[in-house]
Amino acid sequence: MNCSNINIVFNTCAKIDRSLRQKLSSIWYKSYVLGDRTRYFHSSRTICQTQKDDVEVLLSPQEVTVILRKNEFNKDFSHGSVKSYDSNQLQSNDPIEDTRCEAQCKMTPGLLMGVFDGHGGPACAQVVSKRLFKYIAAALLPQELLENYIKQEPRELLIDTFNDRAEIVQDLKFIYDKSFNEYLSKLSNTAKDEIDVKVCLEKSIMHLDEDLSREVVEPFKENGTMTEDNEWVARKITKEHNTENFDELKRIWNEHPDEERKTVIRRDRLLGELAPLRSLGDCRYKWKAEILSEVAVPLIGQKAIPANYYTPPYLTAKPDVYYHRLTPKDKFLIIASDGLWDMMTPLQSVKLVGEHMKGKVFFNPLQLPKKNIQLGDINELLLHRKESLKSKPKDRNAATHLIRHAIGGTEYGIDHSRLAHLLSLSSDVSRMFRDDMTVTIVYFDSEFLRQCPA
Repeated sequence: MNCSNINIVFNTCAKIDRSLRQKLSSIWYKSYVLGDRTRYFHSSRTICQTQKDDVEVLLSPQEVTVILRKNEFNKDFSHGSVKSYDSNQLQSNDPIEDTRCEAQCKMTPGLLMGVFDGHGGPACAQVVSKRLFKYIAAALLPQELLENYIKQEPRELLIDTFNDRAEIVQDLKFIYDKSFNEYLSKLSNTAKDEIDVKVCLEKSIMHLDEDLSREVVEPFKENGTMTEDNEWVARKITKEHNTENFDELKRIWNEHPDEERKTVIRRDRLLGELAPLRSLGDCRYKWKAEILSEVAVPLIGQKAIPANYYTPPYLTAKPDVYYHRLTPKDKFLIIASDGLWDMMTPLQSVKLVGEHMKGKVFFNPLQLPKKNIQLGDINELLLHRKESLKSKPKDRNAATHLIRHAIGGTEYGIDHSRLAHLLSLSSDVSRMFRDDMTVTIVYFDSEFLRQCPA
């Protein structure tokens, strides 16, 4: 955002009330985000900041660190291709609309990890994070195991989740269990000689989306890689499902009549409203107009039916599934919501995590490499460690390290003033400058991968 854009922010936010406009009139300042993109950020005082003798006092470095580390989590594994993972979240919306989930399949090998970026509220993302991995784990069961599982009473858990603090209320749990049992029945009636992971992922995601839609309507009816030169390279695994992806635009255009070409995508959004072109939920862009009239219009009015809504569905939950075989050169995987990618490029994030990997060894006590080591060797080792300590990161958790740099990073390092200002913004202002951030970094075991058969 350059200076000429600042007024545009105010002009396009017509619903900002007078008190918020007054908040926005205090401090603007200029900074650089890990590269050459100039950005201007506004600061307003909130309860996180205090005044002393009419002078505004910033959050201290310790207070900033407490905020950044509030949702940290890390998990180590004793065997397999994944050695450990770090995760963290920093909200901008209140409540946060991002959710994340990590789990291990109990009846088949494999880890499941996901970041779910909600919009218009947190509810759908929360429900998907609680339910999706069970659908995927069930789809991955061989036929015999699936049939045995269905017969179990009580059934063992399909997955072990980590850092799962949320509980589903009992009345919703009953509905979700009913849908899941019907899903299991359909799976068992579809004979499969072998497991096709791509197909299993697609079907489980699509089926959950169908269940989400049906569960709403039914009541109304009833009533990171390294090169040979040890330079970090970011290998992008996924593609965005938005208007910057021309293949997505062509898919949307081909699914609707030519006369809708100018209306199906407007202002870089689906029907001029929705930024993502694929998603779970968002039934307003999937249901027939008659169902919207019956279910949604009585609740939120005629605006429930988008303009130019002629040939639904306009939105799909069908995923793009990518396969990448891990090699010893693959060191880690970064999964993050676009709150992170709005602030830094994939290569910048990979370099930061790579530097963090080298520096975090200094969180552990010094261990001498061998017995009978000479005093001279110890002295040389200590001198090297002292010099290397300069690269020790502030945060042990790499997800926190990325979030800290995404918000406060400049080409000269971390700008505490900027970091403190942005973390002090109230939620009504914060959303104008950054999105919720959720980051999971998965570390691979290079030695395990080196010994795996090709």
